[in-house]
Amino acid sequence: MFGAVMCEPENCRPFLEMALGFPIRKLTVSKERSLVYHPEYKGVRLDVEARDEHGTLHNIEMQVAPKPFLARRARYYHSQMDMELLARGGDYGSLPDSYVIFVCDFDPFGYGKYRYTFRNLCLEESGFALRDGQTTMFLSTCGKNPEEVPESLVSFLKYIGLGLQESTKDSDDGYVRQLQAAVRQVKESREMGARYMIFREMLEEQREAGFSEGKAEGKAEDVLDLLQELPGRVPEELKERIFAERDLMVLKRYHRLAASAESVEEFIQRISHTEQS
Repeated sequence: MFGAVMCEPENCRPFLEMALGFPIRKLTVSKERSLVYHPEYKGVRLDVEARDEHGTLHNIEMQVAPKPFLARRARYYHSQMDMELLARGGDYGSLPDSYVIFVCDFDPFGYGKYRYTFRNLCLEESGFALRDGQTTMFLSTCGKNPEEVPESLVSFLKYIGLGLQESTKDSDDGYVRQLQAAVRQVKESREMGARYMIFREMLEEQREAGFSEGKAEGKAEDVLDLLQELPGRVPEELKERIFAERDLMVLKRYHRLAASAESVEEFIQRISHTEQS
């Protein structure tokens, strides 16, 4: 539904303007485009891709449930977009600016912000930016800082975070009303209506799975935090094993063992002993 509505420039352009904070005169939008450059490497599917009058590329992704390594996923999206933008023999200076924007129905970092914006900065010289043209932004429906962002962006994010029934109530915000009308139009289309019903069922399943997955991911991070405080190196295979575990009871056991272990080596021995017994 998000992709179907945002593929229309008159819906996508106001969103980008309020999220990024600058005007866009012209926008060309494509929806659900796959980038696959080699069968042995992971391809990506862009939910919404838009290019403005300056050639700046905007990738917008809807994320309804927490997933591991969201920041690294954004990094990979940037790299795949650059692969397409620069032809063989092309000059690096011809690479346009690019934005990867995740609209999250959760708080991806836990700081209570409606908007998190990231650019590459120099650690040794405060305020000095790399100016590589890449910006990554995470928008959250769970923000608690309305005074720091545009009121229209808060209204949009609150609308995104509403349940399916609540989202149909008339809004006081003009842009939200525009989106509500676009959603109604999509639902009234026979073909899109059938797709919407399938998507609705998938969304409910994904929300339930995402809630459990998000709790497991958070507990896995807690375990790793404890291990990193212990003497000894945490092997990469152990990190992968912990993050791959989705049984919350197992992760809670790992957490108790990590909290009482004297070293990483002791933790490994104790989980091995527990599993054998």
